[in-house]
Amino acid sequence: MSDTTASLRRKIDSAGELQSVVRTMKAMAASSIGQYEQSVHALGDYHRTVELGLSILFRKRARAMAVPARKGHADTATVGAVVFGSDQGLVGRFNDVVADFAVTTLAALPGKPQIWAVGERVYGRLLDAGLAPAGGFTVPTSIDGITPLAGQILVESEAHHDADDGGELHLFYNRPIAGAAFEPVTQRLLPLDDIWRRDLAELPWPTRSLPEVLGDQGDNTATLRALIREYLFVSLFRACAESLASENASRLAAMQRADKNIDELLETFNGSFHRLRQSSIDEELFDVTSGFEALSTEK
Repeated sequence: MSDTTASLRRKIDSAGELQSVVRTMKAMAASSIGQYEQSVHALGDYHRTVELGLSILFRKRARAMAVPARKGHADTATVGAVVFGSDQGLVGRFNDVVADFAVTTLAALPGKPQIWAVGERVYGRLLDAGLAPAGGFTVPTSIDGITPLAGQILVESEAHHDADDGGELHLFYNRPIAGAAFEPVTQRLLPLDDIWRRDLAELPWPTRSLPEVLGDQGDNTATLRALIREYLFVSLFRACAESLASENASRLAAMQRADKNIDELLETFNGSFHRLRQSSIDEELFDVTSGFEALSTEK
């Protein structure tokens, strides 16, 4: 009886320690969600500024960024893709959702997919699905790590497009929605969409005076390339930040479920422990009472 009670006490202690870790992870995940969401909101003004600059240049040069003719057939072109996942576990189906979405979407596109995975977990999930990534990146652990990651992806994508002359580049990531939920989304970065460029060219300027590019010699190619690179950087930064916010939202939901399960388990353990303890006390009282009655009878 004492061994069973001791075993239950050890289980209760272990569950309590695990619950303490789970609640710490809950607090960290909730704090991280707010930081990444704030970074996305803070990026909005800069993104707006880049769009206004592109609007002026597209307005002046309607054909400045005409998409070059592709070499070969569309079904033989390489389709680049960057899939954002996680390096750490305890995130529920976070990696499964984005990997399955990327696999399904890429299967419907003509061409051979070339994938870069951001995160070891999603890397393994893509391998299991039969899509071996061409490379991988480490998931940033803070907001400061997003900028270097975006730069690395830009370098890889530029090398890819120089080699393939006009291949596509898609982003796949999870975007947070209401509550602690998220949804997989995709964005085509390259080649630039004609409708997107036309919409930017028609974007109204916030003031009456239209700006002029310094040193304007009628070309503006360098300025246009610089702004497009900034646009690509903003898109990558936003995708990574939203993916990290979704990752922590998924971890928060998983930790909430774990906390609830541990509460139920502790309630079961405590109930069993108290019943066993009361049963032991009752047996001891019965032995004392029986002994007293036996002594009284003999006397």
